[in-house]
Amino acid sequence: MTDGDAPGEDADSDAPTAAELLGQAGFDADSNVLTRRQAEVLALREHGLRQADIADRLGTSRANVSSVEASARENVEKARETVSFADALSAPVRVRVDEGTDLYDVPDLVYEACDEAGVKVGYAAPELMKVVSDAAGDAVHGREVRAELLVGVTADGQVRVRRAHEE
Repeated sequence: MTDGDAPGEDADSDAPTAAELLGQAGFDADSNVLTRRQAEVLALREHGLRQADIADRLGTSRANVSSVEASARENVEKARETVSFADALSAPVRVRVDEGTDLYDVPDLVYEACDEAGVKVGYAAPELMKVVSDAAGDAVHGREVRAELLVGVTADGQVRVRRAHEE
């Protein structure tokens, strides 16, 4: 057994160990929002293992693996939200898109704000609508913006979209 291996690790000797997967991905527990166990579970899940197989490999229960995975995914989502927030704060262009706005009107709103700030957008109108729609998820349905959005454009023209949150 090598460092990082756990009981049942030999059950599927063709599959990499959690330690190998973390090493390949460059995981550093000291600078990560995930615990080592959370990273192990996510790495093994992303490698296609079922929760029961992971439980066997790590010497724990499937219920524990499920709980660890849920916590890990929540931490990843919080980290993404933090990065999105930081990007929004530093973006020289910030456009509020009100609920009820037609998606087809969004490019003009963004282009106008970018012109005022002297920032070039890296997307043509159809691409920009797709970026906004994809990033907004269920906040956009068809052509209707169903929840207020914040569209930020970085100095290099990258578009960042997030839901506006009322406090």
